[in-house]
Amino acid sequence: MAKLLQLLCIITLSTYSKLAFSLATPPPLPILPLPSYAQLKWQQRELIMFLHFGVNTFTDSEWGTGNESPAIFNPTGLDANQWVDTATKGGISLMILTAKHHDGFCLWPSKYTDHSVVGSPWKNGHGDVVQELVNAAKARGVDVGLYLSPWDRHDRRYGNTKAYNEYYLAQLQELLNNYGNVREIWFDGAKGSNAPNMSYDFNDWFAMVKELQSTINIFSDAGPGVRWVGNENGYLNTGDPKGTDWLPAECDVSIRTGWFWHKSQSPKGVNELLEIYYNSVGRNCLLLLNVPPNTTGLISKSDVQRLTEFKNAIDTIFSTNLAEKCSIKATSQRGGRNGGLDPKMC
Repeated sequence: MAKLLQLLCIITLSTYSKLAFSLATPPPLPILPLPSYAQLKWQQRELIMFLHFGVNTFTDSEWGTGNESPAIFNPTGLDANQWVDTATKGGISLMILTAKHHDGFCLWPSKYTDHSVVGSPWKNGHGDVVQELVNAAKARGVDVGLYLSPWDRHDRRYGNTKAYNEYYLAQLQELLNNYGNVREIWFDGAKGSNAPNMSYDFNDWFAMVKELQSTINIFSDAGPGVRWVGNENGYLNTGDPKGTDWLPAECDVSIRTGWFWHKSQSPKGVNELLEIYYNSVGRNCLLLLNVPPNTTGLISKSDVQRLTEFKNAIDTIFSTNLAEKCSIKATSQRGGRNGGLDPKMC
């Protein structure tokens, strides 16, 4: 009887051992963090466009005071189709407009303030720059993003945390409800040292954005969707390799010295733009290149030409696909070469 039990145990162990070796080994777990679908699609764009435009365009300044009269805003030749045409020639698929900069002037007819295009002679107060861009971009298959400055130097509610945050939320609702799909919303962290003490309800702002448009990318200094690179030179310097969230950097820089159009300035040279490209896109970031419209409401010919030259240079430099005749062999099995590019296969 004892020998029979011993034999059964041997047979059982042998069968279990063979079964165990015949089962597939589970593939390795992914290395976290991972990007969301929206972040992944965003990063594949490589190059997007900023459009700084507003009363500063007409006052030859960078930061408005908030006391500018809406009457100075009169871009009589404004043509958003020309903006979009410039973008598409530059290989750009997303354009972000400064719907409201620090001066508080709104490029759309907001119901919550008269400091907007409503008080402008442009189109007799019936104009809407945001809508002009949205219409032109939609016709060409280009996506739109919007910049809404948290710092507002005009509105008297600024400094009153409850009142101003309600005002800001109301304007967010207007932009996200009335202008179709917005692919990126930009929360600029800039604020003057002498600005009134003001706490922003970022959590409420972000929650509303996601409630109204779930696939949007949210930009602010620290995310949650996209983070600021930390400078305005278009360069990535360092990152945190031990981060717990996927938080890609956006490198913002202007094609000119300033963010708004100034008659005295000229666009950067192609070599300088390429250097910026290598240090942003080349370091796995997105390059947000500002190309500001001028006082007529058009992107200047010199900027259009430079952007076209920049695109042509990139296409020429990267015209040869070094991996075109290579193949990749991957496996989910542990041990050995877990995928990767085999030099012998090129």
